[in-house]
Amino acid sequence: MMDSAETRMALTTAQRRDLLQLARNAIAAYIAGLPLPATDLPELQPVHAGAFVSLHIGEQLRGCIGYVDEARSLPEALRDTAIAAASRDPRFEPLTAEELAQVEIEISILSPLRKIESPAEIMLGQHGATIKLGPYHGLLLPQVALHHDWEVETFLAHVCQKAGLPAEAWKDSDAMIFVFEAEVFSEGEVSSARS
Repeated sequence: MMDSAETRMALTTAQRRDLLQLARNAIAAYIAGLPLPATDLPELQPVHAGAFVSLHIGEQLRGCIGYVDEARSLPEALRDTAIAAASRDPRFEPLTAEELAQVEIEISILSPLRKIESPAEIMLGQHGATIKLGPYHGLLLPQVALHHDWEVETFLAHVCQKAGLPAEAWKDSDAMIFVFEAEVFSEGEVSSARS
């Protein structure tokens, strides 16, 4: 498990490669209607963490789904989130076999959520955020703010919009803001790295 004092889980390059391959194999099996791959990565079975899988074709997002809960082992969570990102992101049609060949997979492994009292505690690029207000909740990963070069208030406005809330809902006294860190890696980065 990641400790909130740690910035990164510090997976090895080989572990990152195994998780990315598991995600790709899971999507391929799902699309083809074949049995899903086993999640037998023994050294990672004891690890429980929230995880997101993002799919990109070129610079364009093609799907992103994840879970913040830590109920399942990391390999199992990543297998399921990879399939969900490819098939259940409501913003996109399900991924096709032809598109899978063009997709680059990115994985984000989340630290535990930490409630904050002030937006001043958010460190852009290091923290992702989730907002909860009544039955609504939304989440954006740390890399999103960097990609768009947002300020903190703009980042929080987009988290609110992701939750289906007005952009300024984060200012509501009943809104709860949580931050988290993520270890983020993609196929392109891992394939060029040495083990």
